[in-house]
Amino acid sequence: MKQIRNLLLLAFIIPAAAFGQGARSAASVPQATPAQQPPPTIASILDREITTIEKQILDVAEAMPEDKFNFSPESLNIPGANYKGVRSFALQLKHVAASNYFLWATVTGDQIPDDFKGGNGPENLKTKADIIKFLKDSFALGHKAAAMLTAENMLLPGEHSKSPRLYFATFAVAHAFDHYGQMVEYLRMNGIVPPASRGLTATEGP
Repeated sequence: MKQIRNLLLLAFIIPAAAFGQGARSAASVPQATPAQQPPPTIASILDREITTIEKQILDVAEAMPEDKFNFSPESLNIPGANYKGVRSFALQLKHVAASNYFLWATVTGDQIPDDFKGGNGPENLKTKADIIKFLKDSFALGHKAAAMLTAENMLLPGEHSKSPRLYFATFAVAHAFDHYGQMVEYLRMNGIVPPASRGLTATEGP
């Protein structure tokens, strides 16, 4: 009887000791910590803003059918409205791209072709594919400009200007957001829900 009792005690003590040892071993193993995120910089913050507006504008550009690229609200003849002379959807996109080049080149020092100037970009860009490529290339210059900004140089004058580089870099984003808002309305006037509003309720979306 005594032997049986001793065997039962051993059967309890050995697993308990092993469990305790395992718990101590697990506790002694260093726990993995999340990867440290690099601290934000002027460049990273601006680049994130450029990425945001770039996606929104390219999304509305893709959403508008090519046969509607020359649409402007003037064609609707809305009573009491005055849309005479406003830019078509295509010209809105080209204007954003041309302005991007002008503003961000002031930061990077890039020389831009003469036909990119004047507000509406090259006249020979007519197709949806060509206009979207023009847009993408202009935002690529924006990312380059953001990467060049530092705390040391952001308040220095831009190329051929007395205004600081930070002004041009950030104004390009604000300007693009302004025209994005107009293009959202152009989509809605053609019965198209803007991509950013899809899946939202009426109270959530613009």
